[in-house]
Amino acid sequence: MSSQFAPLRVTDPAVFGRVAVLMGGTSAEREVSLDSGRGVLEALRSRGVDAFAIDGIPALIEAIQAGRVDPAKRVDRVFNILHGNKGGGEDGVLQGVLEALGVPYTGSDVLGSALAMDKIRTKQVWMAEGLPTPRYKRIAKGEDVHAAAREIGLPVIIKPSSEGSSVGVSRVLADADIDEAVALAARYPGEMLMEQMVIGDELTVAVLIDGDGYTALPSIRIVPKGPWYDYHAKYIADDTQYLCPGLEGEVEDEIRRIAMRAFVAAGCKGWGRVDVMRDRVSGQLYLIEVNTAPGMTSHSLVPKAARQLGIEYDELCWRVLEATVQGGATA
Repeated sequence: MSSQFAPLRVTDPAVFGRVAVLMGGTSAEREVSLDSGRGVLEALRSRGVDAFAIDGIPALIEAIQAGRVDPAKRVDRVFNILHGNKGGGEDGVLQGVLEALGVPYTGSDVLGSALAMDKIRTKQVWMAEGLPTPRYKRIAKGEDVHAAAREIGLPVIIKPSSEGSSVGVSRVLADADIDEAVALAARYPGEMLMEQMVIGDELTVAVLIDGDGYTALPSIRIVPKGPWYDYHAKYIADDTQYLCPGLEGEVEDEIRRIAMRAFVAAGCKGWGRVDVMRDRVSGQLYLIEVNTAPGMTSHSLVPKAARQLGIEYDELCWRVLEATVQGGATA
């Protein structure tokens, strides 16, 4: 166990009871979730936790109901590794169901999950708190997107407001590319977001429960072989470089402070990951989004950052699950 973190609150896996590792679902991030879920399931079982896989929210509800008839099938708590909204587990719907059923779960609650999934409203909260985030416009159906791009200033990012894993995201360098980018983002539910493109380093900072509080883990600077850190670079390619810590000295301290403030401002709990861009010319840090159920695949970033502090994958899963036991930290 890492000496840099508070001692584990729970040392007996029996305290957790039967743990449903919730994965898969019906969102656009289903395959990533399944990959993450398999890793979490294996890690928890390796530490003696009575964990089992559940695919999607309807199956979870059925399992909880069955467990109230047959105690041998009970669900004592849920490790949520669903990604995305509309059938995923990050938009607050799952959290509301579990609150109503009285079943503890990992990660953020209804408010934090719903807010962080909505990139537009997260940015509004951050701006109200004086936190740095790129200029943006909400794109309503039928709006003149070319005029919006001129107002923000090319280059811009066009993306769905409520998707993750770079799903539906386009980087628009010229006016001629706007219509195609809008058509891609429009395939996904919810509002559309256009924001200023920050040219520079892509970084991320994980936030993890630590005793009675939280710790921002070392930043990771992401260096894809291609021009962008897209879905392929995140989950398929083996040539993406991950530099941890991503920054040094005072600027590393600053990015971790900003990430922690962003996490708390968005009402997040348990664990999460804050994505940040650093302008190549000015060095200014810009908050992009919060992930409340980060990926836990072999390519994922939270395990890489935790390892820098001596926390291996299985202990990371344990610590995330431990927050579901009464006495966990509050943001």
